[in-house]
Amino acid sequence: MCGISGIISNTSVSRRLLDSIQNLEYRGYDSCGMAVINSHGPIVRKNVGHVAEVAEKELFTSLDGHVGIAHTRWATHGGVTPVNAHPHTSCDGTIAVVHNGIISNYGELKARLMKKGHIFRSETDTEVIPHLIEEYRKGGLPLERAFVAALNELDGSFAVAMVAAEEPWGIFCGKHESPLIIGLGQNENYLGSDFNAFIEYTKNAVVMEDGEYAIITHESYAVKRMSNGEPVNKQVMPIEWDAEMSKKGGFPHYMLKEIHEQPRTVIKALAIDENAIINLARRMIEARRANVTGVGTTYYVAQLGQYYLASEAGVSAPAVSADEFLEGSAFGPEDFILAVSQSGETYDTLRVLREAKRRKTRTAAMVNVIGSTMARLVDDVVMQGSGPEICVISTKAALAQMIILIRIAIEAGVLTGRITPADRKQKIKQLEALPDIISGFLNEYSGFVHTLAQRTAHHHNWLYLGRGRYYPIALEAALKVKEVAYLHAEGMPAGFLKHGTIALIDEKLKSLVFVPTEKEEELYNMTMSSIEEIKARGGSVTAFHSSRTLQRSKLLDDQLMLPAAPPLVAPLVSLIAAQLYSYFAAVTLGKNVDKPRALAKSVTVA
Repeated sequence: MCGISGIISNTSVSRRLLDSIQNLEYRGYDSCGMAVINSHGPIVRKNVGHVAEVAEKELFTSLDGHVGIAHTRWATHGGVTPVNAHPHTSCDGTIAVVHNGIISNYGELKARLMKKGHIFRSETDTEVIPHLIEEYRKGGLPLERAFVAALNELDGSFAVAMVAAEEPWGIFCGKHESPLIIGLGQNENYLGSDFNAFIEYTKNAVVMEDGEYAIITHESYAVKRMSNGEPVNKQVMPIEWDAEMSKKGGFPHYMLKEIHEQPRTVIKALAIDENAIINLARRMIEARRANVTGVGTTYYVAQLGQYYLASEAGVSAPAVSADEFLEGSAFGPEDFILAVSQSGETYDTLRVLREAKRRKTRTAAMVNVIGSTMARLVDDVVMQGSGPEICVISTKAALAQMIILIRIAIEAGVLTGRITPADRKQKIKQLEALPDIISGFLNEYSGFVHTLAQRTAHHHNWLYLGRGRYYPIALEAALKVKEVAYLHAEGMPAGFLKHGTIALIDEKLKSLVFVPTEKEEELYNMTMSSIEEIKARGGSVTAFHSSRTLQRSKLLDDQLMLPAAPPLVAPLVSLIAAQLYSYFAAVTLGKNVDKPRALAKSVTVA
């Protein structure tokens, strides 16, 4: 949710600042801007639009200076207008600030500052920060103390970076409940919301904690506590990601590249230490109550995990959406919460985990970002190692999490005695065969998916239906086509259809049904009954399936044949088909695939 970048060097920084916020654009792209310090103080340029077009319009690379901060915005407070874009400045223009998060008490701070004569130009909560700093400077505090005093007045979440004319040799930054990372280079240092801000320039980073601020020069950095100014010794963390992993690699869009990276994603998820998986399985079994939580895609990942834990291990671990968890769940010291988050910075999920820590509930997380807040907050963490996912739409990261949850379910089944060692070996073999199944599908079936999308993408209202493990797949598939193609798709259990929603069936409403394998006989037959119900009312059915019998059926108006796969992994093949369909639907409709409107990769605000 918004991307912050900063560079301080002994050479010009504007070109690299531009590259940096382009690498962060998946975090928000309503507007962008940068402030570079030179002999005239902070020179600020900003506007609405994607980074490339604003950079060209505002001549970002013509800015000359060795110190600068930049920002790409996902709007929260105030509309998408040039004046609301970051950076924001003090009344005298000598202080420039960028900010990620939400300042919940900005209204009262703004009113107080306006009474003192400060003039506000924007509707944002962010603008109170440079004015607060300016006010403390007027009161006689030196810049560092004024910066910290201002941060200590802020309620809510924030990551803040500041440059100022009076101390043009440094970048000041601080954080609370919003990520901020310092990158360490040779004769220059960096700042970013995540590693992608500076991954091309350094592999060494320092992760800031809540309640810390830092002063960064081109030669050094100092991290201190906001509460008392005491220095904090920080561990330097090596970054495992390669900059090339963030490039498109010849694909027209990151989304398509990341879909095609999924065979390797599965291999890496299967390589995660077995002991870490068994540890989480044991936590599930030993807890009085166990829950899996996430929000958005990761909630649907959690739901799929719930089904596998029940079927493979007999373990009840209900999935609860993180945004509703605290209002709808009871938990305490004897319970266990497993959180799922790609970024490790998801506000709603962190809110659950912080409350769990307060209640002394055991917690664990599976995340994709080393050093993220969530990874450091929980008792146990599994790093999924999917590599950077640049497209706002999650594909490979979600699949990795599903594989890990299936592994946890299998190990839980062994621990509960429902799965024998021989059965476990067979199930692991089925997981190990999945990369080849996915590769075959992507290489041999992509053309069929593209053709199907071209035929059907103009239909704007869909039901996505599945039963059992295919129900969370239907939910996630519906979310994908909503996110990237802007089609209305409602995911639901196929059996739920006849309890009200069937009244909507007519020639204008299309149904996409995820059909289980014929080996899943009961689920297959019940799903076919749902298809019959739709057809009996004049509805249109598109099916994703692997059944040779169904291939010849007159019940289907459209279909996508899937490669044969064992029941354990067949739902995941259906998901990849749905991801690819969503991609081609968006391309067919001319949508912005990697940067859908109104979305951001990491939702770090309430």
